[in-house]
Amino acid sequence: MIVTQITGMTRARYKIYVDDQFAFVLYKGELREFGMEEGKEISEECYQQIVTKLLPQRAKKRALNLLKERDYTRRQLRDKLQQGDYPLSCIDEAIAYVESYGYVDDSRYARDFILYHLENRSRTRIEQDLMKRGIGKDIVDNIFAELEAEGTRQDEMAMIVQLLKKKKYDVHTATWQDKQRMYGFLYRKGFHGDAIGRALLLDITSNSL
Repeated sequence: MIVTQITGMTRARYKIYVDDQFAFVLYKGELREFGMEEGKEISEECYQQIVTKLLPQRAKKRALNLLKERDYTRRQLRDKLQQGDYPLSCIDEAIAYVESYGYVDDSRYARDFILYHLENRSRTRIEQDLMKRGIGKDIVDNIFAELEAEGTRQDEMAMIVQLLKKKKYDVHTATWQDKQRMYGFLYRKGFHGDAIGRALLLDITSNSL
């Protein structure tokens, strides 16, 4: 194996290419430690020491540091580690490590997210937001089912009415165009069409709502 290219990323970090393929990122001091020079051979022992010991430990430490700041889903954490140019094997090892200690738990993340947004986002919007974070729909469905079994339910109509009040919607003065615009606004927020249609016919200025 030959070190075919060393490219500086910052003053301290360098991309190492072995046999014309990107291999890993090392710090300046590690270049000296491992004797990395362009055109120089790298032994199998040295290569394995880097990819099976040095980088996995670094990836684990990076993952732990990220999780100190806030929660991440499995995919979010993978994306962050990929931004650090860690080899995929190191990323897999780091994620398995933090998962083994319960630091990453997609179900817990999804449950906390749902409970936080249960009264201000539609179920569809919550599902979309969680799926963007790498949470599968099956996990989301299971958590909603668990919450309903516990007696915690969404009141979609109440959320729609609150949004209509914020928009100062008045069924008595709203034109057809006003209703269409309001319908589109609520639909884009993930509310179901039939619920929107019913809400647009309500007198939300009534004190009973």
